[in-house]
Amino acid sequence: MLIIEDEPLIALDIEDLLREYGALTFSFADTQDDAVTRSHEQRPDFILSDVWLLQGTGPLAVESIRQEYGTVPVIFVTATPEACTPCAPGRIFRKPLNRPAIGEAFRQMRAAS
Repeated sequence: MLIIEDEPLIALDIEDLLREYGALTFSFADTQDDAVTRSHEQRPDFILSDVWLLQGTGPLAVESIRQEYGTVPVIFVTATPEACTPCAPGRIFRKPLNRPAIGEAFRQMRAAS
């Protein structure tokens, strides 16, 4: 599980949420380049990403990771869903976190992959 989020408290909240839904291992990135680097250290089986980061964007990081590894399930969680480009295929949720909806989407996407 790769969490791409530049707000540390939100990243930890997402980790806590996904643990409740069965995720076991996590890596974290707060920039586009860091996300790609983390994916080289451990291939992500799932990505949860913000859109705007300290440097770069989550969608471009996800696109780079998918070019290297193929399809990786992704959920985007952002205050600006309209800025989520390119964000397909994936689920997009608006901040603040809707814990039940995000957890259920994670559960369904994991079951399908």
